[in-house]
Amino acid sequence: MPRRKQASQGKAEMAGHHARHAQTRIRERRERVAGEAARLIAEGGLRDYHQAKLKAAQRLGISDDASLPRNREIEDALREYQRLFRPDHQDELRRRREAALRALDFFDPFDPRLVGPVLEGTADARSPVTLFVHSDDPDAVPRFLEERGIPAEAGGRRLRLDRERSSDFPVWLFTAEDLAFELTVLPCLLLRQAPLSAIDERPVQRANATQLRELLTRQEIDDYGG
Repeated sequence: MPRRKQASQGKAEMAGHHARHAQTRIRERRERVAGEAARLIAEGGLRDYHQAKLKAAQRLGISDDASLPRNREIEDALREYQRLFRPDHQDELRRRREAALRALDFFDPFDPRLVGPVLEGTADARSPVTLFVHSDDPDAVPRFLEERGIPAEAGGRRLRLDRERSSDFPVWLFTAEDLAFELTVLPCLLLRQAPLSAIDERPVQRANATQLRELLTRQEIDDYGG
């Protein structure tokens, strides 16, 4: 092989080696940031994945954007953290899912859906049971709560409807069974198309009562098998 061609091939191999090494280092930094963000969420009570990610990167002295993990990577790291360091996590999760099932039955007139960490499996002792309830009458849900003697605090929540549109929706907060509950009231039209998740900008994961019963059965089988 001519020396010039041999040298060119050697440079290409060296460049490829450096590129692979750089990608490996970026991947390792992303894993470190995701792990630290998960710890901050689990131990420090942070709820905003973006805020946890930036705080974790700052603590680790990492500043390049390529080394910042996606929200889904943080969620996966959080699940792993809870599995390793929170032995009571499954019990806490089951308690909230069972309470959520009773709430879905209770709010059945509003086509309720369980959403958020209790459904996704990352809930901890601070996580509320979060439901989407649906009505085109803005007074229907607070009237329903009042008639049943459930004191609730009004709030609000901004949700992304699609890549271009966001909107504010009423939220009702109350406590039952020593657990916090959060009801977001959506128009009936949004039963057909869920708002986007803040984690991955896909339609938010939802479960009705039947789906949650199936999930609880699977969890019981997994717990027994484990």
